[in-house]
Amino acid sequence: MSGDKTGRLMKYDPNTKQVTTLLSNLAFVNGVALSQNGDYLLVVETAMCRILRYWLNETSVTSQSHDNYEIFAEGLPGFPDNIKRSPRGGFWVGLNTKHSKLTKFAMSNAWLGRAALGLPVDWMKVHSVWARYNGNGMAVRLSEDSGVILEVFEGKNENKWISISEVEEKDGTLWVGSVNTPFAGMYKI
Repeated sequence: MSGDKTGRLMKYDPNTKQVTTLLSNLAFVNGVALSQNGDYLLVVETAMCRILRYWLNETSVTSQSHDNYEIFAEGLPGFPDNIKRSPRGGFWVGLNTKHSKLTKFAMSNAWLGRAALGLPVDWMKVHSVWARYNGNGMAVRLSEDSGVILEVFEGKNENKWISISEVEEKDGTLWVGSVNTPFAGMYKI
């Protein structure tokens, strides 16, 4: 909400014990996944509702790349929270909360977010209550090569998902974690 962009993607070299910053000025970095063949990393930028691709091999850099990175997926229907490879190909991304008119407005006006953060309100509690009422978390599976949404999975009716933070696929089952519930969901796909 504050417009803070102090997030970074860093590399640690265990041989030299040196840390190198690969990307900086990121807005709420919240998840990293390695591609199947190891040629790039995906970095979740929650506040921008997008996922960046950082090329590890300079020969893979595309014409859309800027300093070894490019936008992999943007315009997601909510705020991405963590990313995992799917055994069927692509990546599962938990979307903590779907967009609403209010969240779009608040995120596009950093001054409003900073003003709200200055109020004597516990915004995490407000979000938690709103999420329980609204239950609008979801998971999307993105394609390996282009970041296109291949699959959408969300709760229905009384089984709404609340604040999805993690999605892991194993043996035809989605394991779903939430920051607001004391349990993990298990869904056959």
